[in-house]
Amino acid sequence: MTTRPRIVDDGLWARIEPLLPPWPDRSPGPKPVDDRLCLQGILYVLHQDIAWQLLPREPGFGSGQTCWRRLDRWQKAGVFEQLHHVLLAELNAAGELDRSRACVDGSHVRAEKGEPRPARRRSTGARRAANTT
Repeated sequence: MTTRPRIVDDGLWARIEPLLPPWPDRSPGPKPVDDRLCLQGILYVLHQDIAWQLLPREPGFGSGQTCWRRLDRWQKAGVFEQLHHVLLAELNAAGELDRSRACVDGSHVRAEKGEPRPARRRSTGARRAANTT
């Protein structure tokens, strides 16, 4: 009997599970892979730095495609942003949040390229007519 790796401990799972969107009652296809196993598969891919297609099926994670789709679904539902806020609030309440150092990530902010261009003046027929007389 193969034991499944426990990447997500019970305490962390207790914080994550309430944030997950419910699975549709009448979804087509086979019964979905358990959310906790999918999360463990997602974390396995990230920790091992492997392609989704190389996710081993033996631990019961489901396929790499299944895990990737679940990750996409959760991301669109805002699960990870909510989890971030929950964990920050817990750390803050416990006095464990160190604000003396911070890192700002602007990778999701659009950067404008080049210098701003002056607005183009539109020429109108009236102005052209006035210049020709």
